[in-house]
Amino acid sequence: MNIRNVIISRLAIIYFLMFIVAIVVTFKIISVQNLKTDRWEKIANNLKNNTVVIEPNRGNICAADGNVIATSMPGYFVRMDLGAEGVKKVFAEQSDSLAYYLAHFFRDKPASEYKRRLNEAYRKGNRSFMLTPRKIDYNELQEVKNFPILRRGTFGGGRVIEQENKRVLPLGKLAARTIGTMNKGVSGGIHGNVGYTGIEGAFETFLKGQEGVGYKQNLSGRWLNRTEIEPRDGMDVITTLNIRYQDITESALERQLIASNADWGTAILMEVKTGDIKAIANLGRVSTGYYDEIYNYALGHAGCYEPGSTFKLISLLVALDHGVVDTSDVIDTGSGVWKYRDRTIYDSDYKYGGHGPITVREIFEKSSNVGFAKMITTHYEKNPKAFVDKIREMGIHQPLGVELQGEGVPYFKYPGDKDWWGTTLAWMSYGYESKMTPLQILAFYNAVANDGEMVKPRLIKEIQDRGDVVEKRKSEVLNSSIASRSAIKKAQSLLEGVCETGTGKSIQSKLFKIAGKTGTAQIASSQGGYAKGLYLASFAGYFPAEDPVYSMIVVVNRPQGAYYGGAVAGPVFREVAEKVYALYTSEDDYPVDTIQYASVPVVKKGLSKDLDKVLDALDVNTTGRTPGSLVAAATNDDSEIRLEEMEINEDRIPDVRGMTATDAVYLLEKIGLQVRLNGIGKVKTQSLRSGDQFRKGQTISLTLG
Repeated sequence: MNIRNVIISRLAIIYFLMFIVAIVVTFKIISVQNLKTDRWEKIANNLKNNTVVIEPNRGNICAADGNVIATSMPGYFVRMDLGAEGVKKVFAEQSDSLAYYLAHFFRDKPASEYKRRLNEAYRKGNRSFMLTPRKIDYNELQEVKNFPILRRGTFGGGRVIEQENKRVLPLGKLAARTIGTMNKGVSGGIHGNVGYTGIEGAFETFLKGQEGVGYKQNLSGRWLNRTEIEPRDGMDVITTLNIRYQDITESALERQLIASNADWGTAILMEVKTGDIKAIANLGRVSTGYYDEIYNYALGHAGCYEPGSTFKLISLLVALDHGVVDTSDVIDTGSGVWKYRDRTIYDSDYKYGGHGPITVREIFEKSSNVGFAKMITTHYEKNPKAFVDKIREMGIHQPLGVELQGEGVPYFKYPGDKDWWGTTLAWMSYGYESKMTPLQILAFYNAVANDGEMVKPRLIKEIQDRGDVVEKRKSEVLNSSIASRSAIKKAQSLLEGVCETGTGKSIQSKLFKIAGKTGTAQIASSQGGYAKGLYLASFAGYFPAEDPVYSMIVVVNRPQGAYYGGAVAGPVFREVAEKVYALYTSEDDYPVDTIQYASVPVVKKGLSKDLDKVLDALDVNTTGRTPGSLVAAATNDDSEIRLEEMEINEDRIPDVRGMTATDAVYLLEKIGLQVRLNGIGKVKTQSLRSGDQFRKGQTISLTLG
């Protein structure tokens, strides 16, 4: 056989083998696709049905000092496998007792109804019967686990416990809208609780963590979850908020809103040098006398409004920077009424005869609309673009780009636009025909306080993963100089003058100097023009004026009765400023001989063991025997403290006023109440009267202060 034939023979063998392999592969493909379809579908369905998602723990949202302001707390549902062998052995004997316990605990339906439902589910062999009509907390779970049948455990009593985390705000409504809300359902393809608004929504990728994977496994007739891939918990978001400042700001704003029966209000406190937001309160009226955090008016579209007189600082700074006016220039404001083209401009106090010729400084301090309109139209009527271009150069015509979604877009008309009218320049000069959010106005006032440097408002300080900083947010400068240094210094002096002799003189503090500007704006009507009797009152400024530490804006929408910024928003500004000043001012600022120390601490109600421990550590004299009750009351005098037992009737609401939040929550939850907190500090008031009866699961609201 020659070489050629050998080669051909070998190739023929190879081709034959390849042909056989191809036939086998083709047969297997057809077999998988057609002959064993049912088998593979069964395997796929088994994997699908028995694969479970293991939810991670959502990260916390914390204040600047690490205090938790939003966290996830476990809630529980209890189901019962009525087909379990252990249940079958005792159901007939103990189901009546179980129904009685459930009815007594939840108090939502009689024992006979629970008994009927249990019997019906038992007859059907229900392997996952829901026992709890609502989500219960950990303490309640411990009680339910000891009910008849259930106390036999997972296998003997058919007890199935399902955990579902619930997002809670330990400090109640403080900064609730800024913290944000969760949306349960489908959002962008994500199933379950997801961040929807505020920080919860903006930082969802950090907070949510990574899901784990597990499988259901049947062991001795019981389905148990086996973890294959561990979930990774979410990261913590550390904000710039100061809890004490937040409580002060929100409380002061709420009192003013109630007093003036206003529609809504917002107050923002910001650190001048860094732009850190230390407090941000947003309260809208829910019902008469009750306000809640229902919308972020500080930065959202609904809070984007015509600013009125607080805009006058912007107009004047443009003119001062261009050098077309000086604070000593005199402008004739006449009788406080001036007709410009086909419209008439009024000063707020024109009914008293007007101010006549006054200086630019006085025009600003008295907040004369006529003075501003005459000043700006005199120098910019022939070239209005120069006026608007300087506003744009300052950078206030664009959103600030803060971390949260939904920031309102500032609105400024521009010469040549179809809505630029012949009177626009005059009306724009004193705060109309333009719109800004409160936060955008505050950023501008903060820049003036910061010697012209505009910093971006910062709400997030850093992101932490298990205590380690993974991302640190630094302060960001938006504009290194919004105007010349000389113009800024003059503007600072003018703002101080407003609070010394002008429309804001009632706001001035005896402790330190405040600089700022009042604002009163008519609210535009949806039918065109301005609604009669509807105003927006505001005050924007900073303190202490000589060395600014904080800037702040307060806005109150549609107050009833008094409506001027100095009378409505001003008192809130002053109250917050004085209390914040007292907190950040160190003890070294006061002479030692002016500080008075108490001989014994002030002690109120609390857990007995905690009171004993603290007083013993402080070496404080006490009288009376050591209380044997869970809670003790204290009576103070000049040299000693007397402790007295407090008996707690678990069928009646206790009086927790004067207790710390921790003690009050522990005591109330122990007897089966749900607790809602508002504020920080000790309990001032409670929504349910002490001594009254209650039902388990009922909610009691505690106001702290």
